Amino acid sequence: MFRPLLGLSERDLERQLLRNSVGRLRADRHACADCGRTPLVGEHVHLYGSRTVCQLCRPHRRAEPESTVVVHHSERGQAVRLRARAL
Repeated sequence: MFRPLLGLSERDLERQLLRNSVGRLRADRHACADCGRTPLVGEHVHLYGSRTVCQLCRPHRRAEPESTVVVHHSERGQAVRLRARAL
């Protein structure tokens, strides 16, 4: 094995790969601007400009949100996206 020569054991490699993947997931997620919680699929989030606020933190704000959207599963592309309301 060449890894010991490079100073990287198999466990260290696994640990580093896991850290890298978790870091990428964290960077791509949408989080509440107030509490930092990731909204669940199907939950309504409220948009205040470029800030996203979850349902739990919405009552703490006096201003009305610019819009409210439903969180979709990541298989649909972006988790929070604007969609036209069906009439």
